[in-house]
Amino acid sequence: MTVPLTHLAGQSIGVFGLARSGLATVRAAIAGGASVVAWDARQEGRQQAEAEGARVAEPDAWEWDKLSLLALAPGVPFTHPRPHEIVETAKGAGVEIVCDAELLYRELAGKARFVAVTGTNGKSTTTALIGHILETAGLEPRVGGNIGRSALDLEPPSAAESVYVLELSSYQLDLCVKFRPNVALWLNLTPDHLDRHGDMAGYRRAKERVFQAMQADDLAILGVDEPEMREVFASLSARGGHPEIARVSVHGEEAEIAVDDSGLMSDRRDGEQLDLSMLPALRGRHNWQNAASAYAAARVLGLSVEAIAAGMESFPGLQHRMQIVARRGKVLFVDDSKATNAEAAAPALSTFSPVYWIAGGRPKAGGIEGLEGLFPRIAKAYLIGEGADVFSTTLAGRVAHVIAGELTRAVALAAEDAALDPESEPVVLLSPAAASFDQFADFEARGRAFVAAVADLDMRKAQEPELGEALR
Repeated sequence: MTVPLTHLAGQSIGVFGLARSGLATVRAAIAGGASVVAWDARQEGRQQAEAEGARVAEPDAWEWDKLSLLALAPGVPFTHPRPHEIVETAKGAGVEIVCDAELLYRELAGKARFVAVTGTNGKSTTTALIGHILETAGLEPRVGGNIGRSALDLEPPSAAESVYVLELSSYQLDLCVKFRPNVALWLNLTPDHLDRHGDMAGYRRAKERVFQAMQADDLAILGVDEPEMREVFASLSARGGHPEIARVSVHGEEAEIAVDDSGLMSDRRDGEQLDLSMLPALRGRHNWQNAASAYAAARVLGLSVEAIAAGMESFPGLQHRMQIVARRGKVLFVDDSKATNAEAAAPALSTFSPVYWIAGGRPKAGGIEGLEGLFPRIAKAYLIGEGADVFSTTLAGRVAHVIAGELTRAVALAAEDAALDPESEPVVLLSPAAASFDQFADFEARGRAFVAAVADLDMRKAQEPELGEALR
């Protein structure tokens, strides 16, 4: 499925970078009647583009004076550490550079509504949550972008007005020109991708592009719990013709939508309230921010509070992101394999207690030193992979731990200990705070292995009666 780019009919375009979004752009442009010349260093990408009908040639052989635009893959450096050679060539030839989300908007402007979600953290969960809420309410959202399916691989609009919910990274926003979302959510801003944007100011400028084309009848939803985001609010408020702004806070900042320490969300615009504290897949303060932001988007799209609450209650969560995968007796098993560094592991460790923590893998700079404040929440740690010895040194004398080596053994040991914990809901948590590549192909494979190991506990119960009694 693709959205044919009929506005490019009869034009010639270049596509550079032939992974997921690049190949989708090739298909959509050709389906719309455009001629496409494409290139990628990978032979597989070139072969796939050629099979789709593109002419494959190195950029030096492109007829730049005949190209109306260059669709650039988000992974190609646009500004830092230095612009890719093709960026300089396109600019020198006066060829506009865009991304797939920009092309989707140009095709469907006025025919569909757009919701854009960005932020350093939480944007995937928020994007998926908005899509789920809309679908639960009987609408037909198209959800993708930087999550799941690329923007141009989504279904065309239906007869009824469709809503496109797009997660947009800073790389994609750097390549947005006319893109005007009806609703834009910017959740937070912390240091990330500075190698691609130069510094925090460059990173912020890329994110701010989500608002650049918005007008007074659009809605900007801003998390304002970081000082940098309060600066963004002040800057946007001072702009002439700025969109309506709804601030979101879960830390007591002045905001139109606020969540208190108990998880009670209050919409100060109309007095509506919603209890977020018992949502099974949206635990923790960081997820309350995601939920409150999704609520604001769903409300402006016309949904009732009751419809939004129903969608949130049935939201299953995202795979490998604080995903509850099983309950064995009172023990909860949570897959947070996506947490590949200490900062990413902090939300899960902040949410659950007591935690039987499975951590380790290929360690990153700083290891787990930044998590010291959360160590009291950890009942015991089970260390795996290359980082086990380094993590053990950090935990020594502060957190009980064992070097388990392999994930399957760690799950079995953690499950046994957690089952004996006197608390009402001990949690076996895979939140590795390290990369997966020492033992797994990627974090998804690591998460799947965790789920499989948890499923194997049923077999272990039958084979080990004493453990079986504890796990019942």
